[in-house]
Amino acid sequence: MTRYLITGGAGFIGSAMVRRLVAEGAEVTVIDKLTYAGNLDNLEPIADQDNYRFIKADIAEDGAMTAAIHACRPDCVVHFAAESHVDRSIDGPEPFIQTNVVGSLRVLQAALAHWQNLDGVAKADFRLLHVSTDEVYGSLGATGAFNEDSPYRPNSPYAASKASADHLARAFHRTYGLPVLVSNCGNNYGPYQFPEKLIPLMILNGRERKKLPVYGAGDNVRDWIHVDDHVAALLCVLQQGDVGETYLIGARCQASNRDIVERICAVLDDRDDQGDGFCHAQLMQSVDDRPGHDFRYAIDPTKIERQLGWSPTIEFQAGLETTVAWYADNADWCRRLADRYDRRRLGLAAGAPA
Repeated sequence: MTRYLITGGAGFIGSAMVRRLVAEGAEVTVIDKLTYAGNLDNLEPIADQDNYRFIKADIAEDGAMTAAIHACRPDCVVHFAAESHVDRSIDGPEPFIQTNVVGSLRVLQAALAHWQNLDGVAKADFRLLHVSTDEVYGSLGATGAFNEDSPYRPNSPYAASKASADHLARAFHRTYGLPVLVSNCGNNYGPYQFPEKLIPLMILNGRERKKLPVYGAGDNVRDWIHVDDHVAALLCVLQQGDVGETYLIGARCQASNRDIVERICAVLDDRDDQGDGFCHAQLMQSVDDRPGHDFRYAIDPTKIERQLGWSPTIEFQAGLETTVAWYADNADWCRRLADRYDRRRLGLAAGAPA
């Protein structure tokens, strides 16, 4: 594959894939609406490359995806574009349905029309990769892990919208033959992540010695993976995965929210940027839990490990330390986001506004 169309390529995970593909010489076109979390600064390192182009458009608008596909004639479409924050979906579900469901339908329809007009090797080799989340499977108890056969039990508007998109992607493969692959991944971390998410929020608040809010008792568990490992896994799925299959991507790295915040505090203590020996853990503060907070996510990545030979390469503690360092070294990137998100608590609404 040499020509890629990446939806949501100015976001956190999408931009990580774009930067890698452009550096490797692929022709990459990004389509992104540039909502609050879509950030052209994420693509600044490759912005002047001849094998990269950017289209500002909303995938949910009629004709936007068709026009983008006509412009770049992709060998592959990778669909990242999504509203992705659970707390925001609690406060207002409608944008999640519009982008994650309607937008995904538009992506699939445009890709199908493009694929049906291809011939020979180009048609045989075309792929659409739909990138999703482990949250579609709902909540685990104290034991067990999600695998490709786990039932869908989404518990937030965000998770429900992504589950709908997953089902649409599979339906387009089964009904129309579109060569679709689906991936579901755990919590990502790394550079360029918008600071509404746990790890960058705690890093930035900690560096500024603001309170570090932890939902409830902090016992909720997530499965963490560095964004660069996730991108490597997605490329492995594209290159080696079987059409119509789903692959769960995880690094076998479960940690409670409290553990994550304590680790970040320890890294900040070790850095001691202000030279006063401050103990950042004293900033931790328990706050009211998220409504409907899923207790635990865990991924069993056996299928991608055994069938495709992929495995993560970035150990969590090392990845966390480099992530803290990146945010410290890129204060200007962070400051430019201040007008989009002031780090106030989201997701407190009991239901969507009328």
